[in-house]
Amino acid sequence: MNSTIQKPTKLFTVEEANQMLPLIRAIASDLVALSSEVMERRQRLDFLTEGRDLSAGDVYGDELAEVEKDLERDTKKLHEYVDELRELGVESKGPEGFIDFPAIIEGRQAYLCWKLGEPEVLHWHEVDAGYEERQPLTAETTSGGEF
Repeated sequence: MNSTIQKPTKLFTVEEANQMLPLIRAIASDLVALSSEVMERRQRLDFLTEGRDLSAGDVYGDELAEVEKDLERDTKKLHEYVDELRELGVESKGPEGFIDFPAIIEGRQAYLCWKLGEPEVLHWHEVDAGYEERQPLTAETTSGGEF
């Protein structure tokens, strides 16, 4: 994984980010729901296959292989959701529905931060910070041509 910070292809204002939220919200909602489902099914499958030799004619081998195939299909769909968000210029930050919008805040590269369930983009954080370190947007961070 490349640890250098890459310049984003698009920078968002708060207004632009909020205008995109209906579409972002729909994709993030699908991503969160499917992600949770995939994790639960993966745990159940791992439990069921622990210590089993599925290649040795296991009576449930075909069914378990089909479940594995379904999981692979759904995992691919998760990647498609992430790619769709990336094509819109935003970054998915995990299965919980955290979305970052590249921006310039107080003259430096940062992220506007939104989480599924929030009514609008209300926070931001430094490029090297995460959700726990996000800060509320203020008049100072959103005015004066800072974006």
